[in-house]
Amino acid sequence: MNPQFFLVKPSIVPPLDAGFRPAALAHSRFREELRMAGRGEPLVFALERADGSRSRFETSVFPDSHPWAAANGFFAERLLKFLLWQRGGWKVWAGGPPAVTAHLASCYSPEGERSYDFHFMGQEVYGQPFTLIACRPEEVPPEQERSRSLGRHLEGCRIGFDLGASDRKVSAVIDGQAVFSEEVIWEPRRQTDPEYHYREIMASLRAAMAHLPRLDAVGGSSAGVFVQNRVRVASLFRGIPQEQYHRVFDLFPRIQRELGVPLEIVNDGEVTALAGSMSLEDNAVLGIALGSSQAGGYVTPEGEITDWLNELAFAPVDYQPEAPQDEWSGDRGVGALYFSQQCVFRLAPAAGIAIPAGRTDAERLKVVQEKLEAGHPGARQIWETMGTYMGYALAHYADFLTLKHVLLLGRCTSGSGGPLLLEWSRKVLDREFPELFSRLQIHLPDEKIRRVGQSIAAASLPPLAGNR
Repeated sequence: MNPQFFLVKPSIVPPLDAGFRPAALAHSRFREELRMAGRGEPLVFALERADGSRSRFETSVFPDSHPWAAANGFFAERLLKFLLWQRGGWKVWAGGPPAVTAHLASCYSPEGERSYDFHFMGQEVYGQPFTLIACRPEEVPPEQERSRSLGRHLEGCRIGFDLGASDRKVSAVIDGQAVFSEEVIWEPRRQTDPEYHYREIMASLRAAMAHLPRLDAVGGSSAGVFVQNRVRVASLFRGIPQEQYHRVFDLFPRIQRELGVPLEIVNDGEVTALAGSMSLEDNAVLGIALGSSQAGGYVTPEGEITDWLNELAFAPVDYQPEAPQDEWSGDRGVGALYFSQQCVFRLAPAAGIAIPAGRTDAERLKVVQEKLEAGHPGARQIWETMGTYMGYALAHYADFLTLKHVLLLGRCTSGSGGPLLLEWSRKVLDREFPELFSRLQIHLPDEKIRRVGQSIAAASLPPLAGNR
């Protein structure tokens, strides 16, 4: 039987995307059909990361004898894809029916449908050959999660920065109070010389230093994967030739040596979640930044972060067969194309908006946002569509996380866009997921925090020298 039986038309259809088929509804129908079948076969995943920490996820699929067993492979593959980009891992145990695990092994292989994920999760991120072990459920190893404290150090004179693909933000902070904040438009992804990135980042740091009596610490965030302040993978440096990438790898240790103070840089999703937890004075927070791409981070109910990858930009949220295709991975329906300026640009033609050529991405977004503020109905539909996407995606994320709060940040939430995102995401949760709606709070910080909150939170990342 065709897996498309499970692709449910949402009750609230995005105004500019009638074909949208939310992952949350597909998995809900899959679980309901399993319940009606009376029994399922266990499917258990464990994902191991470089330091030996390990995530585990348990679910069920249809028995081989059931008519819906043909849908098992599709759902197992989508589930593993989500787990890989949410939690990360170079070694995966997949314990379940042999037909399902064989399908996964075929997909996540050097020549398989998910060859991009195979290579990225292996050598590029974790420096290990990606390995998928097909086994019985009882052979899957136990969970071994690790968490750590992050940030919340506000004493002293600090700088925080956030490096986006369209702009970079910097704040000077004295004892937890921002005394200076600045945004600068730049285009790092098109640059082929690593000195460009060094020069521009240092210019922002020096601008902030001019507003401090001294410098005690620097904290930063950026899209990408960082290990001990070294760049493993980051979209900001996609234009750098491979033979020059070693200069990028050591960029932030170089800056730290030059400044002579503690420096920490982490994935921007983690700082988004930290900003949410600090401003709300609560935990179990998912932070989502809608900027040049989608960034996500999570603060646990205990107030710590995990060592998960948290790259929700590549986690699937839309299962329609003709969902937009990601230029990097070749996959369809992933978050970056639904919660970012990429989504705005994708929807603009359907909204009747032509964006002038020859502009930077930040300028192109501003064109659409100006139309939104002027009352253009198509521009309004863009943000209503993104808000609808968000409501269904949050229900999907809640299947994997304990959530009390969601904080929305980033350039796409500025102006009237933020309230529209909030209104329509709440509308979806109220209609389709009332139990989740009753316990989940979605927040938009004020305008200043929305735009520079990540750089301020980033300033709190490093403890002062001697306080480690």
